[in-house]
Amino acid sequence: MSFVEYGDTIKDGDTAIVFLGHESMFPVKVQHGTVTQTKYGVIRHSTDLIGKKYGSKVTCSKGGWVFILHPTPELWTMNLPHRTQILYSTDISIITMMLELKPGSIVCESGTGSGSLSHALIRTVAPTGHLYTVEFHQQRAEKAREEFREHGVEHLVTVTNQDVCKNGFGVSNIADAVFLDIPSPWEAIGHAKSALKAEGGRICSFSPCIEQVQRTCLAMEEYGFTEINTLEILLRVYNVRTISLQIPDLGKAAEDNLSTGFDSSNPSNQGSLCAEAQPGTAQFKSGVPLREMVGHTGYLTFATKS
Repeated sequence: MSFVEYGDTIKDGDTAIVFLGHESMFPVKVQHGTVTQTKYGVIRHSTDLIGKKYGSKVTCSKGGWVFILHPTPELWTMNLPHRTQILYSTDISIITMMLELKPGSIVCESGTGSGSLSHALIRTVAPTGHLYTVEFHQQRAEKAREEFREHGVEHLVTVTNQDVCKNGFGVSNIADAVFLDIPSPWEAIGHAKSALKAEGGRICSFSPCIEQVQRTCLAMEEYGFTEINTLEILLRVYNVRTISLQIPDLGKAAEDNLSTGFDSSNPSNQGSLCAEAQPGTAQFKSGVPLREMVGHTGYLTFATKS
């Protein structure tokens, strides 16, 4: 099993996604002799999972059923164990596009955190690219290495435990893109420039506060980066549902009255006109935005090494 290569059959040691519904799923490590508890009952790995095809409908001990899905970076983002705040698919999609990533690209990242963006970057640059990711916290770095190994992508990523602001990424003049998600990204801009290829490399910095963005932009200008721009992605979700609206009165009653000699200017006829013009209602399917939406996550600042 690998996050970048699809496998048909569930094997011992795989990471699989147990899908109970769109709002309820979780990852599980498949192990011979192990059981997993769900609200629909027990799933026995040896008999219910190993050897079955991904996407299979599995019946639990209480009679309920779940689907077992092959892991992807998108599903992992929704279900991973949070060691830090993570980036979600909305920001990840614009990052991978604006950094102009493709199979074979070399990418430097700091910090690794929970590995949400890392998995998406690895899938994008596979099979011939490479991710160099730097994490300041030793335990998080070790956990990231363990996850990459379990997910079959360790050959596509190098995890380094060091302070990127002081020691850089450990590579020079080879990266096609650099991504920064650290408290003081302006301190790492010089190291990012050194890691990027001679010309045309792209950089992105994610910061939750506009003051961080201001200092980062000044540092980018100081180191000669061009095409500096900052944007913010806000996601607005729509629900498709049946709604009722009044049918508008387009004046048919008034036209009928005129054709029959009805005098609408006569005060004695006003009540009769209003009674006839009351509109009905109609039901139809429509997209309705949620009353509450996810707001600010962070600012994305992009620039190009010239």
